[in-house]
Amino acid sequence: MDEHKLPHPLIACIPVVVLIVFLGISITLFGSDSLSGGSQISLIIGMAVCVLISMIVYRIHWTVFEKQISKTMGGIAVTLLILLSVGMLAGSWMISGVVPTLIYYGVQILSPRFFLVTACIICSLVSLLSGSSWTTIATIGVALLGVGDALGVSQAWTAGAIISGAYFGDKMSPLSDTTILASSATRVDIFVHIRYMMHTTVPALLIALAIFFVAGLGHNSNASLNIVQYTTGLESTFNISLWTLLVPLLTGILIARRTPSLIVLFVSSIMAGILAIILQPHILTAIADDATLSHAAAITKGLAITFYGATAIDTGFPVLNELVSTGGMAGMLNTIWLIICAMCFGAVMVASRMLESITHCIIRFVRNRFSTVASTVVSGIFLNLTTGDQFISIVLNADMFKEVYRKQGYEQRLLSRTTEDAATVTSVLVPWNTCGMTQATVLGVPTLTYLPYCFFNLLCPCMSLLIAAIGWRIKRQPPQEASQQRE
Repeated sequence: MDEHKLPHPLIACIPVVVLIVFLGISITLFGSDSLSGGSQISLIIGMAVCVLISMIVYRIHWTVFEKQISKTMGGIAVTLLILLSVGMLAGSWMISGVVPTLIYYGVQILSPRFFLVTACIICSLVSLLSGSSWTTIATIGVALLGVGDALGVSQAWTAGAIISGAYFGDKMSPLSDTTILASSATRVDIFVHIRYMMHTTVPALLIALAIFFVAGLGHNSNASLNIVQYTTGLESTFNISLWTLLVPLLTGILIARRTPSLIVLFVSSIMAGILAIILQPHILTAIADDATLSHAAAITKGLAITFYGATAIDTGFPVLNELVSTGGMAGMLNTIWLIICAMCFGAVMVASRMLESITHCIIRFVRNRFSTVASTVVSGIFLNLTTGDQFISIVLNADMFKEVYRKQGYEQRLLSRTTEDAATVTSVLVPWNTCGMTQATVLGVPTLTYLPYCFFNLLCPCMSLLIAAIGWRIKRQPPQEASQQRE
């Protein structure tokens, strides 16, 4: 095959159309359960169609696809380990009493009317300091979801506030991997990149906070009964102790020292496991549920199950039982399965050059300042839908538009900002994207359920388009100067 030949755009769209059709069928038949298998099958069918067309029509050898799949899968190995660690951390933080303690005191301190805006601000600060939306949501986010339940706040609204805050901090933190990647891919100094993002990101957050504030004021639910049930159930089941807060404190210290996310998650899980042995041995023996074992062996077995398997604890209140149940590492397997399928679909779309063909069609609409930014935004969202991973979306988007921005005479910092406004924040809104599936699994709220309430994530691309339309702080210079600029 002539490797420079691109498939026709109409042919390149066939696998995407097939994927969308089968995803629609899957969601119709299975609802939120479609992420437990239906969506994965849809991705595999879309991948098969792409490979079949490429091999028959364009004579691409199978080894080309194998190489690209191997390359893509190798790039997400650490991501998969992080996912398993997130499952391990979620189980250990719950059973050790860390999350129950945060919920116990949180429901007594936070007001239902100001809960949403408070949750968004807390997650913004934690994510800004940690540089990781995933870590923020898996730790403080899970606790806040429980607090919201006790206060009678809808899980969809709470998840939207948590995710909005977490992704603001992730986007604006110099410690964030997506922020570093976007600035590196466009060769823009990271602090120049962050300062320039403030023009779209800060207004988006302020509008989101205003929405959460107004929505909270309209909260009329009487949460008193829920609060009593939650505090009574937690007190009677767990040893509620301020000592459990040592785990998030030490985790925060590790984050402040810029320890890699995988190490932070693993060490935090081990610390919580040790705490569970000291403070919650009765829960660990109940989880083990084996009368033949000695006390020490039962605790060991219970701790192992907490790390890798599903746990169910009877608190005396059905709603609270659902909250304190965890899935451990096993609970992340559907997520990992989905990510693998999404990565394979993205890999064959790249190898066949069908993805390149579609994006070239988008680039053709570039005529002026607004169309340049709009094309970048549309491309970033489209890449999130097709590749299933925000990191791939960021890199491909930057590579595709780098020359376009240079020829148009626009600063590369405009490209880095627009790429983050499109690719980084919308990834969590796609059910089969690594971010969307992970957060849905961790929070226990389906992606399509929380999507309408992730106001920050929805507003960022809109703010990018608005700023482009009015041209605020967007400079244009001759191509020869643009190619030599160094800020």
